[in-house]
Amino acid sequence: MSTIAAASVAIGQPAVQPRLQVPLLPLASLIVAYGVVPFVGTDYLFDALLTPFLALSLAALGLNLLTGYAGQLSLGSAAFMAVGAFAAFNFDLRVPGLPILASIALGGLSASAVGLVFGLPSLRLRGFYLAVSTLAAQFFVAWALTKFGWFSNGSASGVIDAPVLRVAGYTFASPVERYLFALTLVTGLTALAWRLVNSATGSDFIAVRDDEAAARIIGVPVLRTKLLAFALSSFVIGVAGALWAFAYLRTVEPHGFNLDRSFQILFIVIIGGLATLRGAFLGAALIVVFPLLLSRAGQFLFGGVFDSGALEMTQRMILGALIIAFLILEPNGLAALLDRLTRRLRPAA
Repeated sequence: MSTIAAASVAIGQPAVQPRLQVPLLPLASLIVAYGVVPFVGTDYLFDALLTPFLALSLAALGLNLLTGYAGQLSLGSAAFMAVGAFAAFNFDLRVPGLPILASIALGGLSASAVGLVFGLPSLRLRGFYLAVSTLAAQFFVAWALTKFGWFSNGSASGVIDAPVLRVAGYTFASPVERYLFALTLVTGLTALAWRLVNSATGSDFIAVRDDEAAARIIGVPVLRTKLLAFALSSFVIGVAGALWAFAYLRTVEPHGFNLDRSFQILFIVIIGGLATLRGAFLGAALIVVFPLLLSRAGQFLFGGVFDSGALEMTQRMILGALIIAFLILEPNGLAALLDRLTRRLRPAA
């Protein structure tokens, strides 16, 4: 029984345990993702769109657990991605015979440990002050990865080839195979996150986010809940970093996890919708797909007039203006917009 349910019993109200119901839309999406897309998609679709979309969705899902559900703002997501990627690489390199899935899981645990360390200021800081303290993780991790060559196996450039994705003797080498590998990991972790937010732990996260003082009064262990949120969020983000490096980039390098990546993940969460798992996927779809469409349209319309630098800057300006306009019109994100459209299309009972 959750602490909130226990408090309800204590004041004489019946405790209501939420009944978990699997949404139909995610099930339909999985059927299409596994049963249709691998047979009709092209290598470009898998390499340029779907695999980075899955990795960024998973990273945004991890950040949403921390920021959307637990209310702790973080700007160090890319650092935790880097820890997950480099740790997974080193576990695979230095532990002979270790399965790649175990290496990725250990990379996630390494990111979780680092997340716990940089989550300690949350015990005293809140809001933007906490965000600034987590920003230190970004600079510290980037410095450590470039300062100590051990992490990159002595590579002078810091860029190393990602390990082969091999599970039970089967190698995921082609673009569609790497897409299926990433899809399976993302699906599994999303299911676990869905179960988490619908559990007593998820109720504790929300209670801390809404009012720490009230949460403490009803018996929620606030400090432990904050640290647990940092640990779980960093684990998911660390696994996303391993996917980004192993399945998408196929290289492991510090520059792939710069500060821009942290802001990109934060924008995905805000645009998709806070405290909603599907918002991570909706926001990632917009961030990944829309810039590509703008680039194609700019090359087609103005390719012979402006150089590539001017087109790229114009693309960023248009994307930024559209994001601002969207947040003004729908501050609760794409998930809220989708809910509104669903209610309008649903026939009246």
